[in-house]
Amino acid sequence: MTEPAAPHTAPLREERDGDVAILVLADAKRLNPLGQPLQNALRERLRALAADRSVRALVITADGRGFCVGADLSAMNSALAGEASTDTRTLGNKTADTMHAASNRLISDIRRLPFPVLSAINGACAGAGVGLALAADIVIAARSAYFYLPFMAKLGIVPDLGTTWFLERLVGRGRATALTLLGEKLPAEKATEWGIAWACVDDDALRDEALKLAHRLAALPPQAALETRRAYDAAAHNSLDAQMGYEAERQRELIDAPSFAEGVQAFIGKREPRFSGRS
Repeated sequence: MTEPAAPHTAPLREERDGDVAILVLADAKRLNPLGQPLQNALRERLRALAADRSVRALVITADGRGFCVGADLSAMNSALAGEASTDTRTLGNKTADTMHAASNRLISDIRRLPFPVLSAINGACAGAGVGLALAADIVIAARSAYFYLPFMAKLGIVPDLGTTWFLERLVGRGRATALTLLGEKLPAEKATEWGIAWACVDDDALRDEALKLAHRLAALPPQAALETRRAYDAAAHNSLDAQMGYEAERQRELIDAPSFAEGVQAFIGKREPRFSGRS
């Protein structure tokens, strides 16, 4: 049974399904733009969830027909129109400063979470919303969803919030470059074929499938998410010999941890392993 948690003033809703936390972007009428209040609320809740030992997996999803359309361009347009402000910085300077101080840290906060993260893309995923989605460990998408990078083709700016970092690693330089320059919408089914999403499911099945996967993730060893992220991040810049050395040194520590002993005992006993929660 999914239970709502305390409401937020920002367009964000938190729910729980056992040991799975669910963060729902809740500005459906505007397709969930990633404005500053929402970014602040997300970071606040991520900090709280990271400290909550009862949480073993997280789902990030949204209400309505859009997951997230990226930056709140209506607010940026007000600044371009010259609305009165005591801040004398240019819009570019203000935006970059905000990204350093908050937006980029939101993505880093997700990547540092001690449990697995799944993003469930319920509709349009555009602009900085793509970076938010791809920060998760696993992405699943509704059949009607799509990914869209309007940055360069429509606005003359580069993809941000880690989108260039994630996308090249997932689909390769050629496809990432074409998506950026052409600004074409990438349907969920093709995004799954390309490796951006793990699965494409019927729209009305998205939530159930997301929770089913999230509970599988919640049953993993408590160090699974961080160790996996770090291993593949290291592989992105290591030589083969260096990466094999990294793997050996991680096994030095992890084989002596309780999770490995439980896994071996479960294998010998022909049962599913029962890993303990976060310590």
